[in-house]
Amino acid sequence: MTNLKLLNYLESFLTENRKERFKKVLAQRTKHFTVATEDVYQLHNTSAVMRSCDVFGIQELNIVEEVNSKSIDREIAMGAQKWVDLNRFNSVKSCINDLKAKDYQIVATTPHVEDCELIDFDFTKKSCFFFGRETEGLSQQVIEEADCYLKIPMVGFTESLNISVSAAIILQHVTAQLRKSTIDWQLSETEIIEKRFDWIKKTIKDYDDIVKRYLDEN
Repeated sequence: MTNLKLLNYLESFLTENRKERFKKVLAQRTKHFTVATEDVYQLHNTSAVMRSCDVFGIQELNIVEEVNSKSIDREIAMGAQKWVDLNRFNSVKSCINDLKAKDYQIVATTPHVEDCELIDFDFTKKSCFFFGRETEGLSQQVIEEADCYLKIPMVGFTESLNISVSAAIILQHVTAQLRKSTIDWQLSETEIIEKRFDWIKKTIKDYDDIVKRYLDEN
């Protein structure tokens, strides 16, 4: 109850438009799907993937930095770094272990003898879509650990897409299917409250001072 009182107090520092915006966006957020990128070389690609996550309501992005470690490009992410949770891992193994512990199936986005086309993908399963490096693609470790393989059908001379474009296409399709379903895909009430606190902290100035003053007075 104290947390909710504090939350309501903090929200009094927001405009009505911002509070309503938070409410609408959080109602569309999901952890049913998540995304993982593996040692992406080009900074703008990871930043663009994060932007797509925000646009299509994916709350978490997982980044494996076994070889490459860079910060998100704020200009390309267009502020998405404030709203999408970023989980960083220094190895593929630790990332996959974490995801499987959370009951995600590992989906390798790469052509494979056992692959399925995007239109046939079973969106009902809790899934993490793995995207690999720009030139080499996914590592053998991800391919071996994957529970299924997904491809975007292509009919032109070009045989591959930029990873940020691939991510956008896949996320748009699966989230559209998800929202038309009866699956319980939205964030829990507890998760929504946590995000409200988090987003307020990233929005209002002097957050820590305001919280301290409230606690001292109550």
